[in-house]
Amino acid sequence: MHNQKVSKWLSERHSSFFTIYTILAAFGTYSCMYAFRKPFAVATFDQLEIWGVSYKVLLIIAQIIGYALSKFVGIKVVSEMTGEKRAISILLLIGISGLALFLFAITPVYWNIIFLFLNGLPLGMVWGLVFSYLEGRRFTEVLGAGLSISFIFSSGFVKSIGSYLMLSWGISEFWMPFTTGILFAGPLVLFIWMLDQVPPPSDLDVKLRTERMPMKGKDRLRFFKAFSLGLIMLIIVYTLLTVLRDFRDNFAAEIWQTLGYGDSPDIFTRTEVPISLAILVILGSLMAIKSNFKALIVNHLIILVGVLTVGAGTFAFEQALIGPVSWMICIGFGLYLAYVPFNSIFFDRLIAAFKYVSNVGFLIYLADAFGYLGSVGVLFYKEFAFAELSWLNFFVKSCYIMSLAGGFMIATSLVYFLLKYQQWDPVLIDDTSQK
Repeated sequence: MHNQKVSKWLSERHSSFFTIYTILAAFGTYSCMYAFRKPFAVATFDQLEIWGVSYKVLLIIAQIIGYALSKFVGIKVVSEMTGEKRAISILLLIGISGLALFLFAITPVYWNIIFLFLNGLPLGMVWGLVFSYLEGRRFTEVLGAGLSISFIFSSGFVKSIGSYLMLSWGISEFWMPFTTGILFAGPLVLFIWMLDQVPPPSDLDVKLRTERMPMKGKDRLRFFKAFSLGLIMLIIVYTLLTVLRDFRDNFAAEIWQTLGYGDSPDIFTRTEVPISLAILVILGSLMAIKSNFKALIVNHLIILVGVLTVGAGTFAFEQALIGPVSWMICIGFGLYLAYVPFNSIFFDRLIAAFKYVSNVGFLIYLADAFGYLGSVGVLFYKEFAFAELSWLNFFVKSCYIMSLAGGFMIATSLVYFLLKYQQWDPVLIDDTSQK
């Protein structure tokens, strides 16, 4: 799909044009991917159970297990992927997930749960492949923020589309996910082609943000050993964020019904758009920080503010200081303010600050793998240990746990990297990597 002439032409354009083009291509690609992943979550599948367990819960667990497994596979696949294979890999992975949705629609109920597992299995690697086009550039903050708001905006947008298809077109809950995906198939191909024309980082990018290279097994192990304690703390924070974010995403329909907004399909988009814009502005502005280490510190502080906002907003809601819509916007803002940096700029600045030749894909997928594993565990825990607790009450308790534990761990991580930087010598790592 790559056209050398188009790529060269793009590299010669003004930086503003290049930035807008790249954001559009990445945002469009990942937004279209979401049309194959999230629409089913807006369906409630009322009255369907297996052995007393909600059918929808089993669907979500099946998809997340597939998605989590994909993240573990992605630690190797994404970190080792070369540039010429990325575009066709993205198209193939999403195509497989679309076929799984078709098989989900035509297979009898209960037996079709397996196809939600197969739907999630390939999709988990798409993010890393898309972001690999963006990392290691002096504009990565803006590019990463533009890509990251895609999963904030598109999650609500595709749910609104799915809800509209059921309410206005009469599409069944089983055919709605596949139908939604088909609507986005054409734009998906266009955006993937656009993304594949993005040229590699320039010499100036490499100078400012460190060279990015595929990482073999020994490279990944060496990197983890170099920052093991800090990475473990970050993975714990990210796991807490992933659990809460995934819970909010998958059970938004049930939460909004409890809050009295079950018949408002536009509520999903209405609450996510302001969050998307705010996150884009805040994280994109970090590009102004030239020092990679200072930017790493600021990223820690942003994550800390995000996790504390979730707890403060929930407390305000319980005290009737704010209403349901304001609370969900507050939760979404704090959650994504903390969650989004992990998926883009945080690890990019970590690599650049310590001048460690590697790639972001490895770090994102290392964190993602445990994040989604935690999400699966919490779903099982809620369904089998606290089945009588409503989704709303469980969500409120989860907000407090994430805010308190996440705040402590990210503050500890900040101290770790401050101390680590004082004694760091990148020359020693470079010498070791050559042996």
